[in-house]
Amino acid sequence: MGKFIPPVVESFVVWDYLVFAALFLVSSGIGIFFAIKERKKASSGDFLVGGRQMTCGPVALSLTASFMSAVTVLGTPAEVYRHGASFLLFAIAYTFVIISTSELFLPVFYRSGITSTYEYLELRFNTPVRMASNPDLHTATILYTGVVVYAPALALNQVTGFNLWGSVFATGIVCTFYCTLGGLKAVVWTDAFQLIVMLVGFLTVLIQGTFKTGGIGNVWETAQNGSRLNIFDFDFDPLRRHTFWTISVGGTFTWLGIYGVNQSTIQRCISCKTEKHAKLALYLNLVGLWAILVCAVLCGLVMYSFFMSCDPWTADFISAPDQLMPYFVMIIFSSAPGLPGLFVACAFSGTLSTVAASINALATVTFEDFVKNFFPKLSNRASTWTSKGLCVLFGGLCTTMAVAASLMGGVVQASLSIHGMCGGPMLGLFTLGIIFPCTNWKGAFGGLATGITLAFWVAIGAFVYPAPPSKTLPLYLSTAGCNSTDMVVPIVPTLPPERPYLADSWYSLSYLYYSAVGCLGCIIAGLLISFVTGPNKGKDIKPILIRPICNLFCFWSPKYNTFCWCGVDHNNKELQDELKIDFETKADANDGLKNGWKNNLPGYNPDEKSYTNTSLTESYF
Repeated sequence: MGKFIPPVVESFVVWDYLVFAALFLVSSGIGIFFAIKERKKASSGDFLVGGRQMTCGPVALSLTASFMSAVTVLGTPAEVYRHGASFLLFAIAYTFVIISTSELFLPVFYRSGITSTYEYLELRFNTPVRMASNPDLHTATILYTGVVVYAPALALNQVTGFNLWGSVFATGIVCTFYCTLGGLKAVVWTDAFQLIVMLVGFLTVLIQGTFKTGGIGNVWETAQNGSRLNIFDFDFDPLRRHTFWTISVGGTFTWLGIYGVNQSTIQRCISCKTEKHAKLALYLNLVGLWAILVCAVLCGLVMYSFFMSCDPWTADFISAPDQLMPYFVMIIFSSAPGLPGLFVACAFSGTLSTVAASINALATVTFEDFVKNFFPKLSNRASTWTSKGLCVLFGGLCTTMAVAASLMGGVVQASLSIHGMCGGPMLGLFTLGIIFPCTNWKGAFGGLATGITLAFWVAIGAFVYPAPPSKTLPLYLSTAGCNSTDMVVPIVPTLPPERPYLADSWYSLSYLYYSAVGCLGCIIAGLLISFVTGPNKGKDIKPILIRPICNLFCFWSPKYNTFCWCGVDHNNKELQDELKIDFETKADANDGLKNGWKNNLPGYNPDEKSYTNTSLTESYF
């Protein structure tokens, strides 16, 4: 086979650098603005949760930007290009995730007045369970952030020749800068700006790419002939990488671990001034997730139509599939100065938003779970400076973790695998606490250990023994148009010899099921251990910490609701009085809360500072 001659790809020009630099300047400017604006508010509550006075609009945009990162901008189009548009099925998973988060997890977190989600674990179980769960969050967040820092740096290196690691550290420095200066408010408003940049970048690529490939009709026909529109594959085989079931079921577990119990998401939701605003932010965020997903999938189909007869990866024009998108952009915008810079800004927008949210979440958990416990008498000023110091610390850790990300393969699978093996067990742990009143602390502890063991076992095994290529879709890509000997990508390459039995069964499980394995393993083990060691009695659990699923169905009668409360006495007068005291104590102890979630309580009159409804918990649940 002869050597392929790559097409000439132009590098950045002055206009591209200006557009790209504008992203960093505006992002940093937002951090400086909030640092000046909020300089008189010295409490850690204002810095970490925005004084709990945020509205639904910017929070919704922030949530969308943070989790639709450079992984989506670069990785999803490459996945669609190589394996088809089945990624659209994630729209189903997103829908289930947002509904579950809004109606099941958020009410418990918001109403309990916590700042760190792990505070709930101490309230529901005990301190050891809370502390045992912390390493899981830190591991998942730092690893995931490393991936999303490395991905756009790789793109920038591909299209401009910038030093790869110089780009990595520049990204981390800028992101840490505005996160440290402005706190959560800077993160949220910068995310809103960066989401707009992401959408504009995607739409620009779609319009120009469609024009270059002969129109949307030609794109659709080419994708159909290449089996890229075979979306609904109902094969139940869990070893298949992407099917209807792996994406809709496995994707729901994976993203529920990211949304439902993730500190980064919940922290922004509880920063809203009312629970209604928090829920509305999540539902508006769902629309944003759908929009970004559709743009990414369409970009993959357009790219397939453009490169179908000359696959750049097979022809060795690029060194990794995740470079497909920036390579495509530099070709179609070769005569349009400034637009390649817009795309790179689009990729970096996702990174900045994700890294900032992760840094803020890590700083919040560390401050609430460790610093406050060891130094309970810190002044407001000292608390704020400590929080900022933690932001700098975790900014450095997340940035240096990008080195490990370079060894993880495709960014989409790497990021979702990380969330699956770490987020699944945590999802199981919070589910045990919120849905199953019978779970005791021993069951929670044992369930978490079991879930982590199972999830890490299958994920690490899959990394050591990658799934056989026969488990993936055929590529249908050619190099016939690359000015050399015709060659079609082989569909079934030779498999590695002497694979252990587990490698062809357990380790070949779809990466989207890692979260389900960890979650279900945690729940099953937790319930079994709880029953063996003596289950909790419902009457001993505060109703505020439980969210009976039966209450989500309004057509059930009070009689059946009471039966399904599993002994949790929501109508106990003493518990009602205790809850009111707890709420007032929490509200008075935290700056910014008096006019926030406290006013959101049923029966509370903010003018008279008293409760007019004696059946607090009855209306509350």
